[in-house]
Amino acid sequence: MRKPLIFLSLIALAVIAAVLVADPDPDKLRSLRDGLVDWRDAHPLALPIGFFVTYVVVTALSLPFAVWLTLLGAALLGFWQGLVLISFASSIGALLAFLVARYLMRDWVRGRLGPRLAKIEKGAARDGEFYLFSLRLIPVVPFFVINLAFGLTRMKAWKFYGVSQLGMLPGTAVYVAAGAQLGELDSLSGIVSPGLLGAFAALAVFPWVARAVLRLWTRRRAYRGYKRPAKFDRNLIVIGAGAAGLVASYVAAQAKAKVTLVQEGPMGGDCLNFGCVPSKALIASARAAGVARRSADLGVKAEVSVDWPVVMRRISEVIAQIAPNDSVERYQGLGVEVIEGHARLEDPWTVRVGERRLTARGIVLATGAAPVIPPIEGIETVEPLTSDTLWDALAAMAAPPGKMVILGGGPIGCEIAQALARLGAGVTLIEAAERLLIREDAEAAETIEAALRADGVEVMTGAKAIRFGRDAGKWLELEDGSKLQFDTLLVAVGRKARLEGFGLEDLGIPANRVIETNDYLETMMPNIYAAGDVAGPMQLTNAAGHQGWIAAANALASPFWRFKAHAAPIPHAVFTAPELARVGMTAAQAEAEGVAHEVTTYPLGDLDRALAEGAGEGFVRIVTAKGSDKILGVTICGAHAAEVLAEFVLPMRHGLGLGKILATPHVYPSWSEAAKNAAGRWRQAHVNPRTLKIAERFMSWRRG
Repeated sequence: MRKPLIFLSLIALAVIAAVLVADPDPDKLRSLRDGLVDWRDAHPLALPIGFFVTYVVVTALSLPFAVWLTLLGAALLGFWQGLVLISFASSIGALLAFLVARYLMRDWVRGRLGPRLAKIEKGAARDGEFYLFSLRLIPVVPFFVINLAFGLTRMKAWKFYGVSQLGMLPGTAVYVAAGAQLGELDSLSGIVSPGLLGAFAALAVFPWVARAVLRLWTRRRAYRGYKRPAKFDRNLIVIGAGAAGLVASYVAAQAKAKVTLVQEGPMGGDCLNFGCVPSKALIASARAAGVARRSADLGVKAEVSVDWPVVMRRISEVIAQIAPNDSVERYQGLGVEVIEGHARLEDPWTVRVGERRLTARGIVLATGAAPVIPPIEGIETVEPLTSDTLWDALAAMAAPPGKMVILGGGPIGCEIAQALARLGAGVTLIEAAERLLIREDAEAAETIEAALRADGVEVMTGAKAIRFGRDAGKWLELEDGSKLQFDTLLVAVGRKARLEGFGLEDLGIPANRVIETNDYLETMMPNIYAAGDVAGPMQLTNAAGHQGWIAAANALASPFWRFKAHAAPIPHAVFTAPELARVGMTAAQAEAEGVAHEVTTYPLGDLDRALAEGAGEGFVRIVTAKGSDKILGVTICGAHAAEVLAEFVLPMRHGLGLGKILATPHVYPSWSEAAKNAAGRWRQAHVNPRTLKIAERFMSWRRG
């Protein structure tokens, strides 16, 4: 949006500089312009044709001269002739680039555009010509990217041309008007003429006007067939009482809005009752057992005896201690109306809960996700457990399970496998992929796998279960034909968003794996927002909470103010021993997306505090933009990884680099020094040898 103003500002500054420095003669400037006009008049066809062909070529080749050509052409040809020629030339050039991308350079374009292409393909599949029109009207994406990316979509060429011609016309007219005003300058004093100032004002205002018009059009298009209530019962309705729903309700209550929270399951959602809290309580007991077994290395001998009923009772007690923070009573005390029941959308502003009909200006869908049970033959016959049913099953046991199979080597599978093994369970962890934690740094995943094996977990990677059954006992068959006997099966292959039964399909709100939203978490219905697991892309409690406050804030403040959901980096961790924590890209992701980057690795075996505690296993790995200290991603594998990672999340959120971490004093000896020392490794690799030579000579000179 700022580029047009920048270009025109540079033109104005150049003219002003000419006045101040060169003191040009206005008569000579007028003479130069008149000469160009005379040449145009003497060749009435050559100039327009030559300009038209040049503009088509520049656009087709995606050269960065289109804005300058527009201003120049308008200055020489005038508004109407310039508008016609530039409008058709830009559209024809865009079509040529579109066709070249489609038929000659598909692989090159796909590799060049990377993640931007995926976003455009998704938008084109969802909204088709309307999506292209919105991109043309408000150029948030460079036009050459649009030309190339749409060549790889299924859109027909004639539709691409027609929509481009229409969508680019308003913006082209504004540019041409500015160029025409520049061409009519008779003297340098004309820089402040009403016409030219008006052209500058139009360039400044056009993006805002276009965005407002497009948003109004989008709203009318979405609400076609629905009648908006004249007044509403409340400001906000939140559906779901997990992390996203609770945060959204809290934000609304603090803003003194009238808000209703509809909850069908237990308050606190999956995290409090089935996920984060019980699993971390189990891990705490397992960590104590692990430390005790390894205490001899520190000169302390201890025998481990696990009291299983006490372990499970403590998990229930921890949940009970935290539950008041998420309780109905607390939220009612904050001013939130809490209703228990199943909510269903009747129209964009109405929610039905049982016999009650509730209306609100804004609605937040925070319905969460549920565990996936894969469609493997016979799996139901062996009574599979999920993260939702695991805890009651474990509490009913007198001792840790003797033969447990965990299906899925992601974060949940790895955490539970190691914790139960440390507490005395017999655990086999099966992962169909070639390694555990397939989305994480490969070396970190290998470190975690080695730790699991050391704690007694039998890890099977590249192993796919194809059949389950029970006769004398429960068993599963793998793709290689081998069979495993087990007593307990935990399925931890992922979670799917809860999408059914809420009326999304009746309103036509797109929802495939998750509810489709834009950067502001708006669904197709602009007053209905989605947050948390149901919106994706990350199924994390901290991500859900972050999205919850954004959705609530946007629902309450729109259209006067809006926040984007992707502004903050979202960290996550796998709480095994050692821990694995990450924020942003891995090196493999940066490589796959074609991002120019560098990798700095600092081994924790070099950290004094780690050596003092006998925990030197692991590393800090930083991915930075090539030639810069800008942090693109960090992976930490080792003790206290989740806490050390916070040192990197803060500068990433606020646009600071590794230099700021390096310049900040840290406690010695501490685990947080791992961040500073890793930043120091990056700095060492970027010291210019020539600078060192100069410094050496300077110091030699100082010695005399």
